Amino acid sequence: MRTRVRGWRWRRNPLRRRSDVVEAWATLVVAVLLLVAAPLAGAVAGQWAHDDAQTVASRQQADRHRVRAQVVGGMPQTMPSVEGGRQQTVRATVRWTPPGEPARTAAARVPAGTRQGQTVDVWFDAHGHSVAPPPNSTMVWQQTLTMGLCVAGGAAVTVLLGHAVVRRLAMRRRLGEWEREWARTEPQWSRRRPA
Repeated sequence: MRTRVRGWRWRRNPLRRRSDVVEAWATLVVAVLLLVAAPLAGAVAGQWAHDDAQTVASRQQADRHRVRAQVVGGMPQTMPSVEGGRQQTVRATVRWTPPGEPARTAAARVPAGTRQGQTVDVWFDAHGHSVAPPPNSTMVWQQTLTMGLCVAGGAAVTVLLGHAVVRRLAMRRRLGEWEREWARTEPQWSRRRPA
């Protein structure tokens, strides 16, 4: 029958080695790092990513403007396939009339499958170049969560790899200690004389 004594590495006993104590402390440190430090690192990285993404989104929203335009031509004959659930865009010629100004025509990216004559929303920068729409709040939060989870996961993996190294070194040292102890004890048990 096998029994397990909890906390034996912390108690004084003749079987406990220094490597056992080191391993016990390392386990405690690893638990604290995994439960406190890794989530904290993820939260800090997520906050930084959120602030950065929010700044970029605000800058792009100030620099870009949306135009309601009509597709007038330049549609490709074959439409690209949708990959990974993302909506594909194609270049087409669009026309719109700004308030109090003459009609304008430009090449812009429109959703794939748009037909000539349809009205679509297109985005332009301050120089009149067709650009992607600025990130919305969902995109900002996706970046925030992705960065936070990646940093927390990376920190956890680093801690666990460090713990594995400490355990391996502790095991190697423990086996060396046991070997030296057996070299001293074995002659008494076997009634053999040391060489």
